[in-house]
Amino acid sequence: MMSTMVKEQFETYKLIVEGMDCQDEVRLIEKKLASLTGIKNFEIYLATQGVKVVFDSSLISIQQIIKSIAETGMKTSVVKETKPKITWWKEKRIIALTLCGLFTLTAFVLENVGWKGIMTIIFYSIAIITGGYYPAKMALNAMKTLTLNIRTLMVTGAIGAVTLGLWEEASMLVFIYLLGDVLEVYTVTKSRGAVKMLMELAPKEALVRKNGKEVILPVEEVQVSDHIIIRPGEKIPLDGRVTGGSSSVDQSPITGESIPVEKKEGDEVFAGALNQRGVLEVVVTKLSKDTTLAKIIHLVEEAQARKSSYQRFGEKFGKYYTPAMFALAFVVATIPPLFWGGFSYWFYRGLVVLVVSCSCGIALSVPVAVVAAIGNAARHGILVKGGVYLEIAEKLKAIAFDKTGTITIGKPFVTDIIPLNNQTEETILQLAASIESRSEHALGETIVSQAKERGLNLQTVDAFESLPGMGVKARIGVSEYFIGNKRLFSDYTIPIDKIQVQISALEKQGKTVVLFGSKKEVLGIIAVADKVRGEAKYVIHTLKHAGIERVIMLTGDNEETAAEIARETDIDEYYARLLPEDKVETVKKLKGKYHYIAMAGDGVNDAPAMAEADVGIAMGAAGTDIAIETSDFVLMSDDLSKIPYIIKLSQRAIKIIRQNIIVSLLIISFLVPVALCGWIGLVPGLLINEIGGLIVIANGLRLLR
Repeated sequence: MMSTMVKEQFETYKLIVEGMDCQDEVRLIEKKLASLTGIKNFEIYLATQGVKVVFDSSLISIQQIIKSIAETGMKTSVVKETKPKITWWKEKRIIALTLCGLFTLTAFVLENVGWKGIMTIIFYSIAIITGGYYPAKMALNAMKTLTLNIRTLMVTGAIGAVTLGLWEEASMLVFIYLLGDVLEVYTVTKSRGAVKMLMELAPKEALVRKNGKEVILPVEEVQVSDHIIIRPGEKIPLDGRVTGGSSSVDQSPITGESIPVEKKEGDEVFAGALNQRGVLEVVVTKLSKDTTLAKIIHLVEEAQARKSSYQRFGEKFGKYYTPAMFALAFVVATIPPLFWGGFSYWFYRGLVVLVVSCSCGIALSVPVAVVAAIGNAARHGILVKGGVYLEIAEKLKAIAFDKTGTITIGKPFVTDIIPLNNQTEETILQLAASIESRSEHALGETIVSQAKERGLNLQTVDAFESLPGMGVKARIGVSEYFIGNKRLFSDYTIPIDKIQVQISALEKQGKTVVLFGSKKEVLGIIAVADKVRGEAKYVIHTLKHAGIERVIMLTGDNEETAAEIARETDIDEYYARLLPEDKVETVKKLKGKYHYIAMAGDGVNDAPAMAEADVGIAMGAAGTDIAIETSDFVLMSDDLSKIPYIIKLSQRAIKIIRQNIIVSLLIISFLVPVALCGWIGLVPGLLINEIGGLIVIANGLRLLR
């Protein structure tokens, strides 16, 4: 007996859906895709009009999927190179709006100069058909999936008005709706601007050096380890490492840094950054689909899927509210005539209730604000992984910082050189650096770097010997020298009693003390420490003014170092000598104490603590995959000042969202009772509704600033 198995062949495509500007359209597409056989998974990104679909190609083709989505009345295409933007006055909706307005105005003028009758009805009819074509097409497709939306409302209202012989009102209804639709599309598109700007950053082609020749290739064809050439004024097409040349590079679109960064051999560069003056040769380290910019775009697109309670409220409200208003309008139009007669009067009142009760404004007021805030943050080198994190950040009462690499720079510097026994600073540093140039210890590299910065020439070292756990000894010329900790000098019976007070004072400041001397005596003291970031104290003060009640530092360093850093930066409390698992436990305790807490770290060794906190903030994550994956807010540069920016942006976003929800509900709570009482007509009701919707959307767009 033979059996055959059909192998699943899953393919993934990214589609662009033109006309998907409202949550109603999202629900329409969701229903359509869910009904198709062979669809494994799909994600819809209202922020960028994108749909990512995973399907079994043995059961359904991408052409069938595109055709199915197109049945909703929205134009769908596979993502390709960016198309040239159509001039605004050539767009179909603008043309339809213009014609609708002209025919309505013509009919109105004819009516008022005494030409009433068939002529005005013809012009009104043309206006209704012209302006109502696109909404009617989408309303019809919505009805096929049993979905009620704003377009269904408009078409129902227009047909009802025509049935009652109210041609002027039907025409005005279509025109005002279409005008509101065009303005809403414009405002939503504006909120998408920051995201689409990211998509257009990276070049589509790269100049590649292969077999001694330079050829231009699409970025998709460039492989890891290929060498690319970037001339002055060109954008960097792919992530890589500089192998030749030097230049200043504007990487603000990626990291948010306002000042161009100098790049030389060995430095990392990112796709989308602008090379300013020198020619760079770069070895590619990531494929086009894996670049830091590609990750940023993907994260910004996905951010809208992680919804805040406000977004969930808006969607849930709309899901039940719209059908309820259709039901109310139906009751108003049909029940009273059974008792009191006057069918035309009550039918018209039902139409008014229907028109004034529903608006895209209430559905868009929250998403537009969230997308605008996420776009604003992305433009400043901050990735926000969803509206839910904006909401949590607004509630924060405490922030815990990792010390090394966050509060401090994460790199040791020579802070003090104290010459003893008739020596000079230059002599001590020159001799110590000469010896340490043979060492691989991090502190030794710091001393060597300091000597080079001062322009000191290193001397030839003989008989170098490493003494593990203590330091090194070496001979320069005929003299033997020692460099290391107190234990080294004690073991070689070199007296340090007279300088113990100085050593203790430096250690209390959180500095690491390195002693330099001969067989007879200590010749100098070199103190090394990790520098506090220059902006750290100001940032902490700014956070406290923004409403953060407590700023905490977590570190694996000793008590003395932690205390000194906390004192220098005005940190409220600190926890020292913590292992990664200790940081997690500490964050748990702090959550219990302050309820909402953020953890800011470098995104690697602090990942568990960031995951435990209510909000994780990764510092300097450009090119660091784990930092991008583990945190909720990703700072692409080592800029502490972005953290107060996050807090203030979150507070402003939630404030605007609350304003939008309140205004939307107030408009509806005013219009519906007024319509029920018969105190407002069809056209004025729609006009107030559309204006109210545009006000809340425009309010959300303020977050782009």
